[in-house]
Amino acid sequence: MIFWIAAGTAAFLLGLSKGGIPVVAVLAVPLLSTMMDPAMAAGLLLPLYLTADVYAVYLFRRAFSVRNLRILLPSAVIGVLGGFFAVSYVSSDALKLLLSVIGFWYLANSLRARFSNQAVLAKPAHVGKGVFWGSLAGLTSYVAHAGAPPYQAYVLPQRLEKMVYLGTTTIFFTCVNLMKLPAFILAGQVTWAGLSLAVWIAPVALLGAWSGAKISRWLPEQMFFILVEVALGLLSFMLLYDALKGLGLV
Repeated sequence: MIFWIAAGTAAFLLGLSKGGIPVVAVLAVPLLSTMMDPAMAAGLLLPLYLTADVYAVYLFRRAFSVRNLRILLPSAVIGVLGGFFAVSYVSSDALKLLLSVIGFWYLANSLRARFSNQAVLAKPAHVGKGVFWGSLAGLTSYVAHAGAPPYQAYVLPQRLEKMVYLGTTTIFFTCVNLMKLPAFILAGQVTWAGLSLAVWIAPVALLGAWSGAKISRWLPEQMFFILVEVALGLLSFMLLYDALKGLGLV
């Protein structure tokens, strides 16, 4: 019973995230990892991510940035492939430390601009920067299950309209999760036993995605992006703590 409660809560949280509530999905793997091996927990949740992804793409299908996706998706392929071949050689703790630095760097720049008297201008999509951040998002999503900081460091300065941001984010991470699926199967993390469990939990993930979409649409745009930045800050703190703990520094 305790396992099903933990699994259902993890599924609902990842569904909320796919519905547009920023970064709460990061809690799903640690929560389920209290019941099972973290690698197997990630493998169990991946089919749930994909289920919620497909529904979220349907929910946010009307608005997205074509230019950003054209830049980011090929870059993510490079990152995921790099992660697949380098996962045995790359320290996930070092990557988490890097991700926390990226998150804090973006937030520091954002706060500096917000509290200065200068107008904050939206930055256009840029191929070079998009290739760099998109590749890094694919790599870190594969190795550390945390592609949000690089992605947001690239997309948030563009100041996209809320629904365009949600649609672009949903499509990007849906494609990244699909890219990761074959490697997870080869690594034995996605199994028939895990899939049979995921089938029972999938409705909870869909309910979470539906709830998240309702909440994110209701939130005023300025408040929504403040929540995105707050969530990025919390995620950066979590990644920093996990990295320092893994490196034996705390």
